[in-house]
This record gives sequence, structure tokens and C-alpha cells, in this order.
Amino acid sequence: MLLAIDSGNTNAVFAVFDGDKAAGAWRAATNPNRSADEYASWLLALMALAGLSPGDIDAAIIGSVVPESSFHLSRLCRRYFNTKPLVIGEEGCAIPVGLDLDMPKEEVGADRIANAVAAKDRYAPPLIILDFGTATTFDVLDAAGNYCGGVIAPGLNLSLRALEMAAAQLPRVAVVKPKTVVGRSTVPAMQSGVFWGYVGLVEGIVARIGAERREKMAVIATGGLASFVAGATPVIDCVDPDLTLWGLRLVYRHNSNR
Repeated sequence: MLLAIDSGNTNAVFAVFDGDKAAGAWRAATNPNRSADEYASWLLALMALAGLSPGDIDAAIIGSVVPESSFHLSRLCRRYFNTKPLVIGEEGCAIPVGLDLDMPKEEVGADRIANAVAAKDRYAPPLIILDFGTATTFDVLDAAGNYCGGVIAPGLNLSLRALEMAAAQLPRVAVVKPKTVVGRSTVPAMQSGVFWGYVGLVEGIVARIGAERREKMAVIATGGLASFVAGATPVIDCVDPDLTLWGLRLVYRHNSNR
């Protein structure tokens, strides 16, 4: 079985694949100082509840955008699963998608690479891939399935946090979809500005990408808030919550012929 680890800025997701089927998936808050032993005490317990043991794992792949975590995650794989992980971005990890960039060797986030690989496999390019995480990324695949770059914007929760921190009299509020655009008190006004402002950002950037490239592009969304935002705008064609993990599996298969 394959252990796939997607380590993002906010959460790390661990999934076990038995062939092309997910046998289990678990999420933990990202902490760059969490040791391999701490990861193991948490992960092995959850795996046991799903009927899985360390001996079931014979391969691993890591996609991390938090360099400080990569060492501990690699150590986790070696020490507790007796396997050397394939790490996206490290020498020897081939990517099954072309990079049509000004600087092809420039580092691209592992999550964005995995998303591009999975989207090319599951959908018909050209595509815009929206990943709603700590940052929201818009990534572009051309008609040939090559990765052409994209856009990085502050995530929805990050935008809300910035508003709270910068304005002393504004309270901490939850992200919700307001019933009306015009708020009749401070909290609804903040929630409306953040939510509908973000929907406007998504619609505006998607429209500008399409106009710039002069082609009709399907929009695939993933990430924790994908379904939340997708329900408020028609520009998102499909929500695929497992896109990044599927991409990690495909990168591993490409490198191992398994």
C-alpha cells in the first residue's frame, strides 16, 4: 500500500492507497516542530482503527509546501514504515506533466504540481484549477495538458484574519455566506465583504484568465472551502476534494511503474 502525505501550510493530510482505492485518510494541523515520533503516535492509532498496520505500507510519497516539516515526515516514513519516501521537488522525482514556464526549473509548490497531474488525468484540458487553502491558487493547464503557471491570492480565512488584525474595532467573526449583500450591523457587513468580495475575486480572475488565453476553460475546484464558495458562483464547474492526493498517487506511479 502507498502512504501519500500532503503537507500544507494549515493542515497535513495522510492517505493510504490500496491500488487506486483510498483505504483511509486523516488530517492534522500543520506544526513544523512536530517530530516523527509525534506523527507516528497519532497516525498509527488512526490506522489501527481502520484495520491497517505499519507493515501494510510498502511505499510513500510526500508533497510538502512547509520545508521544516519535510524532514520529520521523511523520518516518519523511514522509521515507522521502513520505506524511503519519494518527495516532490527533490532530485529523482519525475513529474508527468510539462512545465511551460519562463523558468522551468523554478520551484512550483508540490500541491500545485499534484493538482495539475491529477486534473490532467481526470478532466479534459484546457483547465483552471482552483485550490482553496491558506492561499488560493489558480493554476492553468493548456490544451496539451502542460502546466502554464497561475495566480496566487490570499486565502479566504487569511483575508478575514488580516481584516481583524488591522482594524482595532472589528471583532473576530466566522466565515459564512450572508443572506444579503448589505449588512445591517458590523458582523454581517464584515462577513459580506469577505465572502462576496472573495466570490468576486474568484469570478474576476477566472474571467481574466479565460480572456487572456482566448479559450473556454473548465474550472475545477479543490481544498477545504471549495464546496462553500462553489455554491455561490457559476464559474466553478466541478468540486474535486481528493484532487491533490490523487495527484500524489499518480506522481508515485509515474516514478515507480506501479
